Amino acid sequence: MKRKDRGKNFALFGNPVSHSLSPRMHRTACEEMEIAARYEAYAVENADEIVPMIKSLGIDGASITLPFKEAIIGSLDEITASARTIGAVNTIFNRENRLIGENTDWIGLVRDLKDYVQIRGKTFAVLGAGGMARAAVFGLLQEGGIPVIFNRTQERGAALARDFNSLSLPLDALDDFRAEALIQTTPVGMAPNTDRSPLKREILTNFRYVMDAIYNPLTTKLLRDAKEMGCLTINGVGLFVHQGAEQIRIWTGGREPPLASMRQTVLAALHEGAT
Repeated sequence: MKRKDRGKNFALFGNPVSHSLSPRMHRTACEEMEIAARYEAYAVENADEIVPMIKSLGIDGASITLPFKEAIIGSLDEITASARTIGAVNTIFNRENRLIGENTDWIGLVRDLKDYVQIRGKTFAVLGAGGMARAAVFGLLQEGGIPVIFNRTQERGAALARDFNSLSLPLDALDDFRAEALIQTTPVGMAPNTDRSPLKREILTNFRYVMDAIYNPLTTKLLRDAKEMGCLTINGVGLFVHQGAEQIRIWTGGREPPLASMRQTVLAALHEGAT
């Protein structure tokens, strides 16, 4: 018989959060795992609000989303080695009344990407220089891949490259840059601004695969353009589900989450047009 946990309290913090499917996904997982739990989304104005809310609401585990993944670090009691290296936290858990920051974005990205692409020895163009880009670069390096960073603000891209002893190139260098895959980590194209793409469609022929970390909408303009240009496309659903599944493992002491049901819940909500 399955063990039944009681009284768990989980939450998402970010701004905005109304579009997020984390509550639906995590509630599905908790229900199937027979964990009596709440999972609520809270929009906050700044990172300093998060820890006091976790403590006052008695939250056992929290998801952190844009724009607080980097800013939250200074408010925590401790962060793991991987989160420290990445410089971003998307997961908080409570250990003996100490709030610990972890990063599961890199795990989600790597686990999903490996279903499509051999990472070791392959070159990947990483678009962006924020928290998700840092997670992507870290994950690719962990798996033996070769990340090359491209960012609209070249100085920020160069700083990220220095942190990971990697290469950064100006954004316009993408015109002539070829790699196994492009990994898009910026919020450009996310709902509700679904008519935007961060790149000209002609550039996409330089890549066999195009992956977008965005999961809402299911198919971004970038991915639509990439498919039309003959690329194989990877949307952000797998990354989202895998990072959430790893959060559940952390919050429940290693219990295995129902990946298939979590994915089905996210896909159903996206097809319904849920935001």
